[in-house]
Amino acid sequence: MREYNVIILAAGIGKRMQAGRNKQFIMLNEKALLSHTLTIFEQDPHCVSIYLLIRVEEQMQVERLLAEETWSKPIHLVYGGEERQDSVYNGLKAIQDPNKLVFIHDGARPFVSQSDLDRLNEVVTNDGAGLLVVPVKDTIKRKQGDHVETLDRSLLYAAQTPQGFDYELILNAHQAAKASGYYGTDDASLVERMGGRVQFVQGHYHNIKITTPEDLEHAQFILNQTNKE
Repeated sequence: MREYNVIILAAGIGKRMQAGRNKQFIMLNEKALLSHTLTIFEQDPHCVSIYLLIRVEEQMQVERLLAEETWSKPIHLVYGGEERQDSVYNGLKAIQDPNKLVFIHDGARPFVSQSDLDRLNEVVTNDGAGLLVVPVKDTIKRKQGDHVETLDRSLLYAAQTPQGFDYELILNAHQAAKASGYYGTDDASLVERMGGRVQFVQGHYHNIKITTPEDLEHAQFILNQTNKE
């Protein structure tokens, strides 16, 4: 396995949370959601530095949050862009050591496990690109006009983060997308668009992205179960 830098995205507005503020600052067990996520990478020995994408107007709030704890790894604050993809590109340009892998992670996913990170690292070390996925549980329907079809669930997976890449591979993919004005649904899709192969890595259903108030209830349940173990 190789060392990596991680880009953590925390510059979104999070309208679906209906919290009246950036969901990254919502408290879970007396600790901000963003702090839970940062701690994951603080504890991973293969992570060497964190590039945290933030909103300009929230910089002071983020700095106060970071000052509440002691961090052994450098945390670089980088301003986000208009869209998620723009924010990732800003993070890629800010990375100071392009010889390491880069992981890209949602700040609102505070439950990725060390074993997930290790499996992802191993795959990206060997193959250059990978992402965590879980099989889709529900039956998925596709509707086009009046035509409805049922997709083969055995072929469908839900993409998670982190997604990991060789630095030059993902930088080139972002530059190509930017040059043509293309916006993908995730970073792996930009590599796929260039004909690159992205390996699936088995993730965990607990690695949820906290997006709605209902997700907070699920997150609290996961925390409670973790504390019992």
